[in-house]
Amino acid sequence: MTASPDAPKQESAAEALKRGSRHLRGTLVEELAAQEPGFSSDAQQLLKPHGFYQQKDRDRKGDPTNPPVLMVRGRIPGGRLTAKQYLVWDRLADAYGDGTLRLTTRQCIELHGILKGSAKATLQGLHSVLLASKGACGDVVRNVTEAPNPWKRADIAQLDRIADLLARRFEARSNAYAEIWLDGERVDPEKEAEPLLGEAYLPRKFKIGLTVVGENLVDLYTNDLGFAATFDDEGALDGFFAFAGGGMGMTHNDATTFPRLADLLGWIPADQLLPVAEAVVTTQRDHGNRADRKRARLKYLIASKGLAWFQSEVERRWGGAFESRELPPWTTTPVLGWIPRPDGTWALGFHVESGRIADRPGHPLKQALRDLVEDFGLPVQVTPDQDLILLDILEEDRQDIEDALAARGVSAKSPSRLRDRALACPALPFCGLAIAEAERALPEVLTHLEAALECHHLAHRAPVFRMTGCANGCARPYSAELALAGQTPGRYALYVGGSEEGDRLAFEIKQKVALSDLPDLFDRLFSLWRADGDASFGSFAARSGAESLRAFLSQESLSQEVAP
Repeated sequence: MTASPDAPKQESAAEALKRGSRHLRGTLVEELAAQEPGFSSDAQQLLKPHGFYQQKDRDRKGDPTNPPVLMVRGRIPGGRLTAKQYLVWDRLADAYGDGTLRLTTRQCIELHGILKGSAKATLQGLHSVLLASKGACGDVVRNVTEAPNPWKRADIAQLDRIADLLARRFEARSNAYAEIWLDGERVDPEKEAEPLLGEAYLPRKFKIGLTVVGENLVDLYTNDLGFAATFDDEGALDGFFAFAGGGMGMTHNDATTFPRLADLLGWIPADQLLPVAEAVVTTQRDHGNRADRKRARLKYLIASKGLAWFQSEVERRWGGAFESRELPPWTTTPVLGWIPRPDGTWALGFHVESGRIADRPGHPLKQALRDLVEDFGLPVQVTPDQDLILLDILEEDRQDIEDALAARGVSAKSPSRLRDRALACPALPFCGLAIAEAERALPEVLTHLEAALECHHLAHRAPVFRMTGCANGCARPYSAELALAGQTPGRYALYVGGSEEGDRLAFEIKQKVALSDLPDLFDRLFSLWRADGDASFGSFAARSGAESLRAFLSQESLSQEVAP
């Protein structure tokens, strides 16, 4: 690995651990065979590039019978799965997990509640259908996201190959995953090399997103690296707009950390995609902050050295130059419900609240999806909004599918426009970073929001809403029109001003908001929005500005406190 001339002379403990891990092996083999129910703290860090996080049920804090459990996340480029692959995920959830599937904003699937003794069997089950969790977590290039394509659009379909190509190119070369989890043949770590990721891998996680110009359901600007494809007059892919420097994570009340949307670098010819991607990743590898993990994402490198420096460095490594072109405007096309396709087949986009596929009383969603996928042999695609699309449905099967869903009381549609794109991270009880609720509180918050929208006759203009249990932003709150980010136990920072198309950053207007405060808070905000005119909520908030909205909420609160 080429060292940066101005890299920090010291490195964090996490960097030293990775560098001395013998390419992500550490003590994982020994600890996997040991009787202890969990892994050591060092081993937990090395589990991440293999696709695992070790967790504890925080609702059972102090319970001596509460064992550590594992969350495993798949690496699924573009969220595309065959029917057979999806059914394996479903079976593994029942066999080794908590019986649910969790769809993520990175188009992955997570299994929760796996005991250490079941970890190998879980990954071997995925391997049986050519799936893996390698690289789904940790300081590597994570799952490559891709615009969903329920319409079977020819332009978006050309991205499938690109997403797979990028995923293969940036996969860690270490044989550790095969050795530890798949009982593969062992190799000498001293003879291995990581030509792209480096011997200590990347300073932090690195995310890549793909879409076509004009369609931003992939939330391109929240990625470290993004590409938006362009096409010639014949419909053939001819190039990409390249973006870099997006990322959602931050720390509350620490101005040196911040969410950031990616910058447009320029346009490149299609055959330069890999060289540019490699130049961006290796620039971050060599110059990223390895002393402070809170400031180690690519966005901080660009913010500190400047976009001009970054473009110049990428061009030097790539050997080309970005071309300046006008970027077309963005839209976000709905993917829920029945969607006709040009070959006569149909897609059915299923709304999945918080991405949790589970069987609930009166709503056996997991069973319904399993039966449809199995009975009709349907491939699926996970969306960046935590929903699931059933693909390749024959015209003659539509009524049978409708009947099967009706018999189970399951609908593919969300109850309202607000819920169509509302997101929440898992948060409590298992995420170790969560400060407040998210997934479990989302239904209550959405009910408050819907009541306020109905009261002000704004339900047809409902904003994009997102909610997280901490400031790390896994549900992309900082590009939403309205969002809550957990700040202290039971309280949230309120963000407004992002856009439906994901190309504008939200800003904070109130801190430490309790869930009980939300009905009044939403009512006051929406009354002001309605009086403003016909703009979207995000545009209204952005035009109003943070200072104005903070002052408005402060005045309203004061008037209520002194009212007789």
